[in-house]
Amino acid sequence: MSGPPNGVAVVIPARYASVRLPGKPLAQIDGRPMIWYVWEKARKSRLATRVVVATDDERIAAAVRGFGGEARMTSPSCASGTDRVAETARGLTEEIIVNLQGDEPMMHPSVIDAVAAPLIRDPSVSMTTAALPGEDPEEFLRPSVVKVVVDARGDALYFSRAPIPHYRDAGTGRYRKHLGIYGYRKEFLFAVAALPPTSLEEAERLEQLRVLQNGYRIRVVDVEHDSVGVDTPEDLTAVEERLCGRNGR
Repeated sequence: MSGPPNGVAVVIPARYASVRLPGKPLAQIDGRPMIWYVWEKARKSRLATRVVVATDDERIAAAVRGFGGEARMTSPSCASGTDRVAETARGLTEEIIVNLQGDEPMMHPSVIDAVAAPLIRDPSVSMTTAALPGEDPEEFLRPSVVKVVVDARGDALYFSRAPIPHYRDAGTGRYRKHLGIYGYRKEFLFAVAALPPTSLEEAERLEQLRVLQNGYRIRVVDVEHDSVGVDTPEDLTAVEERLCGRNGR
């Protein structure tokens, strides 16, 4: 598969002021800052032609430059990671932008490629995301696990913290666990960043519902690798155990 003329940029939004884990991107995992693991995963993507960390904190930017990465400063007034990615994208030449959260040190490079691929292949696709098919009844019911249902084309019908689809008779069944990674055509990213919050977004606390409620489509790609985000010190410990075990360190 050949890439787009101007390439694919993976932009990693990383802010310092996390409520539950201050300085989260610089939290140490086996002697390296978490942001290094995220950057390294993006760097191993086959389709990415550029990897940029977008941050509002000089400490994070210095750490990224220290291990050889590219960092760009963004406004402290950015309300969300999407805003931070959009601001950074305005200074990039790449036409396809992948938003990889800075607290996803276990996101497999193949998932990044899976999100970028439809944008390269199909001009009608403006935005993409990833989902992991699952059958775990406990995870299905957990509000912290976002589920997505799709139409016959693979576009999202709805995202929810509730167990969807609702299995009226069986109670539980197969579902798609949403992974928080997004791909955009650059101009569409700018359009999304300009949209005001919507009622469904505020009800579920899911920013992607803003896109659906405004009538736009999001192509959902099924992937094989799960990812674990880091929101708390406990998450950090769990991820360190898995990463270090996987790396044999």
